[in-house]
Amino acid sequence: MKNFAKLKINSDLKFVYSENNALSIVFQSNELLLGVLGEFNNNLKELEKITNTSIYSRGNSILLKNSPEKNEIIKNAIQFLVDQFLNNGTLEKKDIESSVNKFMIDEKVTNKSGNVEYIIKTPKKSVIPRSEKQKNYIRALKESDIVISAGPAGTGKTFLAVAVALTMLLDKKIERIILSRPAVEAGERLGFLPGDMREKVDPYLRPLYDSLYDLLDFEKIQKKIEVGDIEIAPLAFMRGRTLKNSFAILDEAQNATDTQIKMFLTRIGENSKIVINGDPSQIDLPNKKMSGLNRSKKLLGHLKEISVVDFDHTDVVRHPLVSKIVKAYSDKNSD
Repeated sequence: MKNFAKLKINSDLKFVYSENNALSIVFQSNELLLGVLGEFNNNLKELEKITNTSIYSRGNSILLKNSPEKNEIIKNAIQFLVDQFLNNGTLEKKDIESSVNKFMIDEKVTNKSGNVEYIIKTPKKSVIPRSEKQKNYIRALKESDIVISAGPAGTGKTFLAVAVALTMLLDKKIERIILSRPAVEAGERLGFLPGDMREKVDPYLRPLYDSLYDLLDFEKIQKKIEVGDIEIAPLAFMRGRTLKNSFAILDEAQNATDTQIKMFLTRIGENSKIVINGDPSQIDLPNKKMSGLNRSKKLLGHLKEISVVDFDHTDVVRHPLVSKIVKAYSDKNSD
């Protein structure tokens, strides 16, 4: 994938204000303009739909005819999309949604000097926080020795942690990434699984592989797994080890018992970080009271070396419907 920021594309935008609250955003590069507009102007149409505004494409410019306040929102959104396209060489639907996210507008993400510390640059894409809590989470991942995060699916708990860990590995700040999960069946009987030990536990760990492949080429990930730079293992395999110069992530921690979480946390060694992630609403243990995730937050949250981040449905960035589904179930459970 091209990194357009490294090419000689003029990314400067010219903003021309005129009568009747009209604002023209003039592009110096047609290639950049087409990238932002999308095929058949689909990105622009999506932006119109989300913001309930009128946006027009004319020649080498985008024309806005709304209230001054809405024009400024769209202006910031367009600048955000330009930056995303230059970084990643493409735009996704979630980028359109994030471009008008209140956090993105208020914090003016386009001001790179003020927000560069929150951008995670991996070989395949640049990852940008899409909510205030994600921003706090990234800060915690970089600054704290231990991070405990809880919240619903789709809030980026695992993906952002893997992204930060991968950049630290590539920058040689650590020597190894360890990704772990409890091997707990999610209410179904999977029966006999063929193969060696790795093949038996791989189905439980597949989501961790998916996050890695989204951030670095498949061949490079496989190579790092082969040489031991990246280790993916069930939680039971962590007992008795000391993790030095490592970034260890325990995913699906709601399915780990109090004793297991204590065991994992006490593996921490010199120059290491540990991250505990989970969704308290999706406990698959036979006895839900056995889950140690919430207890670990209560016991350890007061320690200055440990950060606790709680996400909710407003932080969901996977698909717009996921947030609505999570909220619906949360409201039902509170009845």
